[in-house]
Amino acid sequence: MQEIQDYECPYCGEPVEAVLDLSGGDQAYIEDCPVCCRPINFSLHTDGEDWTLDVRSENE
Repeated sequence: MQEIQDYECPYCGEPVEAVLDLSGGDQAYIEDCPVCCRPINFSLHTDGEDWTLDVRSENE
């Protein structure tokens, strides 16, 4: 199951979309911002239905 979540880059503040795969359970990963190319830490917490996404810079 996939969801699309809007978020703001913690560095440049630009709005971006993330495609989330909820079938993999809780996840922590790093992706570069498609605008400023800086690394963003993603923390996805899910039980398969409900989910939360935390997005932060490397220094947080």
